[in-house]
Amino acid sequence: MTTTPDDLPALIASVEAQEHDLVLRSFTHDDAWRLGCLIVELAAERDLAVTIDVRKGSQQVFHAAREGTTPDNDSWVERKVRVVQRFGASSYVVGLRAKAKGTTFNDQHQLPLQEYAAHGGAFPLRVEGVGIVGVATVSGLPQADDHALVVEALRSFLGKPETLLA
Repeated sequence: MTTTPDDLPALIASVEAQEHDLVLRSFTHDDAWRLGCLIVELAAERDLAVTIDVRKGSQQVFHAAREGTTPDNDSWVERKVRVVQRFGASSYVVGLRAKAKGTTFNDQHQLPLQEYAAHGGAFPLRVEGVGIVGVATVSGLPQADDHALVVEALRSFLGKPETLLA
C-alpha cells in the first residue's frame, strides 16, 4: 500500500493516537521479556522473518532473530531505536512527519544514515505518569508492517482491543 500526500495527515494522527493509547502502568525486565516473546509468537504464527528487540532504558532486555533475518536487521533495529530515543516518538511517525513536510528525515535533521532510520518498527514504551521507559522494535518487513506488528503485540500485552483508527 502506497501512502499519498493526502493520506499522511490521517496516518500521522492514527500513529499518534496509538502512542497516546498504548501506555503501560509499569514496565519491568519481566514485562520486556513477555512482550518480546509475544512478538515472537505472532511472528512465528505468520512465519515472518523478523528481528525483535525490547529495551528498558538503554538496556537491551530481549532480542530474537527469526530464520531468514540477517545482521542487517540488527543494524536497522539500532538505527530505529535511536530515532525513538532522540525524538520521543515512534520511528514510523517521525519519518511520516518529515514526508508530510515534503522532505525526508535525513534531509530535515542531517543525522548520519548509518546511525538513524526513521522507518516504521520502533515504538516508544511509555509508563503512565513517567514517560518513555523503553522501546519495542521489529525489523524485517515493510515499515508499516513492522510498526503494525509491534502495535498488535502491545495491544495484546495491555489487553486492549484493536481499534480502527482513521
